[in-house]
Amino acid sequence: MASETSVDYDRTKELKEFDDTKAGVKGLVDAGILNIPKIFVRPAEELDADELNTGQKSIEVPIIDLSDIGDENRRKEIVNEVRVASEEWGFFQVINHGIPLSVLDEMIEGIRLFNEQDLEQKKEFYSRDRAKKVKFSSNFDLFTSKTADWRDTLTLSFLDSDPDPSDMPQICRRSTVEYIKHMKRLGETLFELLSEALGLRPDHLGSIGCCNGSSLHSHYYPPCPQPELTLGVRKHADPGILTLLLQNNISGLQVLHDDQWFDASPTRGGLVVNIGDLLQVLSNDKFKSVKHRAIANHAGPRITVPCFFSGHATLLEQPFGPIKELISEVNPPRYKEFLLKDYVTKFLSSSLDNKPPIDYYRL
Repeated sequence: MASETSVDYDRTKELKEFDDTKAGVKGLVDAGILNIPKIFVRPAEELDADELNTGQKSIEVPIIDLSDIGDENRRKEIVNEVRVASEEWGFFQVINHGIPLSVLDEMIEGIRLFNEQDLEQKKEFYSRDRAKKVKFSSNFDLFTSKTADWRDTLTLSFLDSDPDPSDMPQICRRSTVEYIKHMKRLGETLFELLSEALGLRPDHLGSIGCCNGSSLHSHYYPPCPQPELTLGVRKHADPGILTLLLQNNISGLQVLHDDQWFDASPTRGGLVVNIGDLLQVLSNDKFKSVKHRAIANHAGPRITVPCFFSGHATLLEQPFGPIKELISEVNPPRYKEFLLKDYVTKFLSSSLDNKPPIDYYRL
């Protein structure tokens, strides 16, 4: 059995050897492997549990059409759809959001070109230094997780300031700069809708810094020879405030809803939006941050670009907790206040497998 651990298996050594190649998962595929290395194989009990959860799903993650958002009555309908999806699913897709298809397609193509360029050029960006704003790696928690995931990632972080375009890989620079501009604009619109869905003024979430500070994690999932043994991304909830996800035409994203996995299949021109743990805290549990994962595929590459809104760096020193206007005697706070810098430290010092940081602050 591939998932059995042999006596002579040195996991740490295998992890280090994989990391030292700086070639990522794509390097394994390019080498022509037929069996995935043990570091990627999920525990037998996890694989068995998945077998119990493969029923037919007839409902899908909600899709919300943002066209005519300027019309007062239509906007009320959209706000209500956002509220229901955020409360019941924690996930929805948006279409007719105003970002041209060409911008989305070029972003995906830029990430494909980055990952499929000459390895020596790609290696220049390979790093595990968290302070670096632009870096390429495979599995941010490679050395702390129980199982490695089948993906490589190009990260662009701009929590305190926009990255200098000259720091970005030249091969995907233009498409990324253009995409970031559109993401910020759409993020502002979504935070207005979410504010209204909470019964607050449209600018409430924006005024407390939710629109500021974001990062792009461009994931590349090569075809996997044994997709049934591993995952593209393990089950987790996003630690930030809000995530906007672009995906190419290969399915993989699954959302946990009513203890079942549901596919969030790609919609042409659509973007997936999901509530993060910090927005669950701000909303005092009205909005749900839910577990999700990405499965591995025989087909590939699957390419996704999540944009994580996590608050500006200046928020790190400020108390963070449920929005005061949402708290009352009948709806007391579900979380104690905390410093975002402590929360971030907790997240970065663990792995996706571990207890989510918000659980430390529950009342």
